[in-house]
Amino acid sequence: MKVELEKLENYKRVVVKALLDSGATGLFMNTKLAKEKRFKLEKLKTLLLVRNIDRMVSVGGAITHQIECNMFFKGHVERAQINVCNLEKTEIILGIPWLVAHNHERD
Repeated sequence: MKVELEKLENYKRVVVKALLDSGATGLFMNTKLAKEKRFKLEKLKTLLLVRNIDRMVSVGGAITHQIECNMFFKGHVERAQINVCNLEKTEIILGIPWLVAHNHERD
């Protein structure tokens, strides 16, 4: 699915391909995409270890940065903090927190 991300410092928008992943514990952006699109990287106070589905620590290393942006999807806008890490070919992963927030069957 496609979502728009808006940079807070200049309000420029970028359209990205997002993958919904009910096994992911957060929101994640590919490091390469963050750098190419010049998102402002914010250093985390605490490193976050990345574990694969088999619980092994990812060879991509720990998460050290995040971005903050406005996310637009189907007429809805929200402020998002997205962890930046190596996702290989995936641009954005929207995990459990995003899915829970947008589960309309709960209403």
